[in-house]
Amino acid sequence: MAYRKTPAVQARLDAQREAVLTAATELLAEHGYAACSVAAVAERAGIATGSVYRSFPSKAELVAEVFGIVVGREVAAVREAAAFAGDLHAQVASVIGTFAGRALGHPRLAYALLAEPVDPEVEAERLVFRRAFRDVIAARIAEGVTAGRLPAQDAELTAALLVGGVGEALVGPLADGGRAPDDLIPALISFALRALGGTPTHPNAATHPNAAAHRSAADHPDARTEPEPEPEP
Repeated sequence: MAYRKTPAVQARLDAQREAVLTAATELLAEHGYAACSVAAVAERAGIATGSVYRSFPSKAELVAEVFGIVVGREVAAVREAAAFAGDLHAQVASVIGTFAGRALGHPRLAYALLAEPVDPEVEAERLVFRRAFRDVIAARIAEGVTAGRLPAQDAELTAALLVGGVGEALVGPLADGGRAPDDLIPALISFALRALGGTPTHPNAATHPNAAAHRSAADHPDARTEPEPEPEP
């Protein structure tokens, strides 16, 4: 007869698994993939190394699951950035600004997601991230082409080129701890808008409030916010 875990035992195992995932996420964000060993995760979680292996047979499988969780969060953020009611170009600008702003807000984690050498299982999750980000932009481009707002083009290919270009431009600043020129995000947005073609309805789409870096990094402690308007005299 197979052993059936009691609710109390299952709850303890679930809590332990959650503690392992939290510890691995923290280590990945602080020190990157190379330093995220099973022993280090176990020490951070306050459990024995063997207990980690009972839930995750290898470091690669553990970090792949962490990547999946983080990727889901980041994709949700860029989808939200694309969903506001506004000009198509401003929506795309918002997606680029959100992606870049969040990456620079957590540079070590973003570097692991984008560029750090990883095991094949983790690389697969990285591709999920890039493709999901690509698909968000491709959907906006396809809408623009259908509406006659953008020139005819392969929406998926254009979006893939934008994701690759923006990601490559961020690698250096991310490896440098998130230090980047103040004009980096506006420059990335301008690059994306030029690549799309067409004419923005909003003349300043690259600096539209919903597309700017201060909006994209709003969930980070160092986020910049718009100043409150001065009261009328």
